[in-house]
Amino acid sequence: MSLNSLGNILDTVKQESRWQEQPMQRILQCWVEAVGAMVATHTRPVSVQRQVLWVATSSAVWAQELAFRRQRILEKLNAQLSQPLLDIRFSSAQWQQLAKQDSLIGDRTSSSSRSGCDHPSWVGNDSAAKGDRQPRFRHPQAAFKHWTEVTQTRSRHLPLCPQCQCHTPVGELERWGICSICAAKQW
Repeated sequence: MSLNSLGNILDTVKQESRWQEQPMQRILQCWVEAVGAMVATHTRPVSVQRQVLWVATSSAVWAQELAFRRQRILEKLNAQLSQPLLDIRFSSAQWQQLAKQDSLIGDRTSSSSRSGCDHPSWVGNDSAAKGDRQPRFRHPQAAFKHWTEVTQTRSRHLPLCPQCQCHTPVGELERWGICSICAAKQW
């Protein structure tokens, strides 16, 4: 038995497990690329039954429009799939049901929920706003030192917690009147 690097072993396992990949997973991964970002906001793949993809649309108009584009979308999807689809069916019937599910668990496509902007502890992302690249560090100590400097710089302008006098995001003070650490100690 020869010794292989962990990366080679993982690549082999990944290649071997492709046959087990569910077609719906792959469709969801490449849907935006196949239909475009604007169309993707009005559509959602729902299921695959007998090699036919069922897609919910936000309106009957979108269902009709996409029915005309069906062949092109099918070609783009089949280029990405191990088992080709035979057809695509568009319907607005399931859209309301999907919208209700999204409202119960939060809008998964919302950029604010994905990034955490609506969380009380959110203080912003200065480096992303400036377009800076994240530096790579050779040693964990250097990365930790950089992280502490960035965190201290970012929190310098924040108000102080009235209980522990630590810099605290405004959202935490608005929500609990104290920082999240002090609030957790009270629970």
